[in-house]
Amino acid sequence: MAKFSTVLIGGGTGFVGSHLAEGFRNVASKVLVISRMPGVGRISWNDLQQKGLPEETEVIVNVAGQNVLDPMRRWTPGFRQNVVSSRVLTTKTLAEAIEKSAKPPKVFITMSGVGYYPPNETAEYNEESKPAASDFFSKLCHDWENSGNLSDQTPTRRVIIRSGVVLGSEGGIIQRVYIPFFLGLGGPIGSGNQFFPWIHIDDLVNMFLFAASNEKVVGVLNGVAPQVVTNKEFSKALGSAMFRPSFMPLPEKVIELAFGKERASMMTEGQKVVPKRVLDYGFNYKFPDIESACKNIVN
Repeated sequence: MAKFSTVLIGGGTGFVGSHLAEGFRNVASKVLVISRMPGVGRISWNDLQQKGLPEETEVIVNVAGQNVLDPMRRWTPGFRQNVVSSRVLTTKTLAEAIEKSAKPPKVFITMSGVGYYPPNETAEYNEESKPAASDFFSKLCHDWENSGNLSDQTPTRRVIIRSGVVLGSEGGIIQRVYIPFFLGLGGPIGSGNQFFPWIHIDDLVNMFLFAASNEKVVGVLNGVAPQVVTNKEFSKALGSAMFRPSFMPLPEKVIELAFGKERASMMTEGQKVVPKRVLDYGFNYKFPDIESACKNIVN
C-alpha cells in the first residue's frame, strides 16, 4: 500500500473518523485531525482557514458531520441547519483550501450517504444512478457532494464515498440496539421489509485507504456491502450472532414520536444500493455478508 507524508482528516474524532485516523496511521508519516478541540495531532478549522493546508499534505479526507440520529436532540430547524452546515461548510472549507494551495494534495476523499438515493421498495441504485433530490436527506447529500467540487485546473483527484449504515461495536446503530437485543427485546423496525444498505467499519476504512492508494479510483463509490439485506434480515443476523431472539418489532409510530417523522424515515424506509464501481475496481471485502459482519462485531 502507498506511503503518504501527511494525511488530513476532518471529523477524525467521531466513530468513523477515529477508525479512519487509526487506519491511515499505518500508511502515513503523519495524520492530522481537524477538530474544534485542541490536542496533539490536531488543528482547528479556524487554523485551516487562516493558514491553509499543512505542509506536505497528500491526502485529505472529510467525514465531519453532526450525528443526525442523536436521540438527545429534537428535530428542530436549528438542529437541521447544524446537520447541513457541519457537512456542507466543512467540505467547502477543505475544497477552498485545496484551491488556494501552492501544492495541492494528491487526493480529496469525502463522505456522503446512501440517502442520496430516494427510498424505494423496488428500484436498484448503483453509482451511475442519477436521481433528483426528492427529500431533505437526498438534497443534503447532493449539496454535501457538490460543496467539495474542485476546478478543472486543480490536479487533485476527487473521490466520494456514499456510505450505508456503518456497523461497528463502538458506535453507530449497533451501540444503540445492543442492549435491547441483549435483553431479548430486539427486532426489526416497522415492517422490517425496508432495504438496509450496510457496511462493516473495517471495510469502510479499507475502502478509504483503497481509494487513497489507487490512482485509478475517481468519482463516486457506494460504501455498502455487496449483500443486499432488509432490516428484518439484519435483525435476524444480529440476534443470531448474540444468541438472542429478534422478533420484537419496534413500531413505526414509536420511532416517529422519538425522532420526528422526517428523521424517522431514515430507519423506516430504505434503498436497494449496490457497490457496482467498487467491485469493478477490484476491492475485496473482509465482511461481504451480514452474518459474518454481525458475528465479528458482537464477539
